[in-house]
Amino acid sequence: MILKNIFMVRHCSAEGQHRDSPLTSAGIRQARLVSKFFNDQNLAFDKIISSPYLRAIESIKPFAQNNNLQIEVNENLKERILSEEPIDDWLDVLEQSFIDLDFTLPGGESSNDAINRASIILDEILHNDSLSNVILVSHGNLISLLLKQYDNSFGFNKWKNLRNPDIYLIHMENNEHTVQCLWNEY
Repeated sequence: MILKNIFMVRHCSAEGQHRDSPLTSAGIRQARLVSKFFNDQNLAFDKIISSPYLRAIESIKPFAQNNNLQIEVNENLKERILSEEPIDDWLDVLEQSFIDLDFTLPGGESSNDAINRASIILDEILHNDSLSNVILVSHGNLISLLLKQYDNSFGFNKWKNLRNPDIYLIHMENNEHTVQCLWNEY
């Protein structure tokens, strides 16, 4: 029997969108709540994998430190770039990218490109029998695209409703899977 729990964490509130943007003071408090949330799960976590962006690492750091767990940093969980140039109507562009998964702007990454790079990590988790409970920390856009692979209703509107932080569970048992938002409890 194959049993996997993949907890997808959207980072806590941050000072900005740059790679090195730290958490806000509210974000630091949220990171402590994320730590409490995972401690309350009463699970042995096998691995934590995070985006290389500072706000993602800082979001899971209190839990990792309190539980003597390493944070594996993986570029495949980095923020998705829509375009190298500023976009005035970025919400319209983002919505279009959820409708047409191959849509891309110059210097940007299509939804399919982002899904393919992040799916490498999911495939490694699924094919590693020693991993049952894994935490992935990333960004709203990428998490939404990954959740869409397991719940087709997950799209632009659900992305708009994501919070900082937010936690979703993809539970897999044999060939069945469920997606559930868990952060409502906190």
